[in-house]
Amino acid sequence: MDKSERLSELIGHIYDAALDPTLWLDVLDGAARFVGGSASSLYFRDADGRRPDVAYQHGLDPRYVQTYISTYAKLDPTLTGYFFAKLEEPTATADVIAYAEFLQSRFYKEWARPQGLVDTANAMLERSATTAAGFVVFRHERDGLVDDATRGRMRLVVPHIRRAALIDKTLHLNEARSTVFAETFDSISAAMFLIDAGGRIVHANATGNVMLDTADVLRAVAGRIVANDVQADLTLAEIFAAAADGDSAIGTRGIAVPLRAIAGDRFVAHVLPLTSGTRRRAGTSFGAAAALFVHKTALELPSRPEAIAEAYKLTPMELRVLLAVVGVGGVPDVAEVLGIAETTVKTHLGALYKKIGCSRQADLVKLIGGFSSPLAGRRTKPT
Repeated sequence: MDKSERLSELIGHIYDAALDPTLWLDVLDGAARFVGGSASSLYFRDADGRRPDVAYQHGLDPRYVQTYISTYAKLDPTLTGYFFAKLEEPTATADVIAYAEFLQSRFYKEWARPQGLVDTANAMLERSATTAAGFVVFRHERDGLVDDATRGRMRLVVPHIRRAALIDKTLHLNEARSTVFAETFDSISAAMFLIDAGGRIVHANATGNVMLDTADVLRAVAGRIVANDVQADLTLAEIFAAAADGDSAIGTRGIAVPLRAIAGDRFVAHVLPLTSGTRRRAGTSFGAAAALFVHKTALELPSRPEAIAEAYKLTPMELRVLLAVVGVGGVPDVAEVLGIAETTVKTHLGALYKKIGCSRQADLVKLIGGFSSPLAGRRTKPT
């Protein structure tokens, strides 16, 4: 099987996993091998990027996964950099921290090296004020460091994993999966529509019918679903038409189509093709080419680290030191965690004190606390 055939098969499995979570382990195995790694994970993190929840994982010893969650996440010097990466863009260790410093960190010495891990290819799938989601492929010593070829293969896979993960998240609370798709259709809290290749609505759940009745975000015109936003409507029409030709045809277009209500509220739409894989059963029974999921987006507020960095004009390294001071402790511990000299930590602390306008580490802890609730509104630098 050549590369294009392997990719096409993998994409089909990825979209099947959106409806059947038992398939994620096989998907992660296939994705890791396609990208060029020994293991991979689909994870969620809080806004600080320091308390991960590994949703699906394949290839790592479960004991190490548990110790990462309980202990080593707060010692991982790469997390902050990954959290700020552009969505879908592959990021390696050396992109966020000098590799020589990474090799001196406790995280590498105590967690990565014992497993033979030398690098990761990490891609952010979602980022909001309170949470983040990502996909990571772990590189073993036999795989070598992340190179351009690795990044290229990641770019082929990540958009599809992002679409499937976002749909999986939308369906999670209702457990509406492929085996009971039709039976549980109306119980899904998000608005959901089954659409044919021409954009005509062949079925809508209760929430979807309410959305059409109000016509604030979407409306039905001669049986066809129409978005109030012209550009979004064109994008959706193109995706529905492409979906009829299968997963490869739909490509990476419209993974998260932004919609705006007439009243100003923001929504997002995800399209899942139903003409390939095990999803074909759901699509065939309704004569549908795609499933459209629509839900209201979270408040577009910055995460706590993002807000702090913006307010005080912090460099990435200054932000890492700040978060390490709060999460780990004093200068010696921070130096060990980040893999840098104590004198370097003190230099960055001096810059932090000057920019923030304080003189003690306790003041830095209080600063983090002051930004602890991004939903309370955007914080600005005090005068």
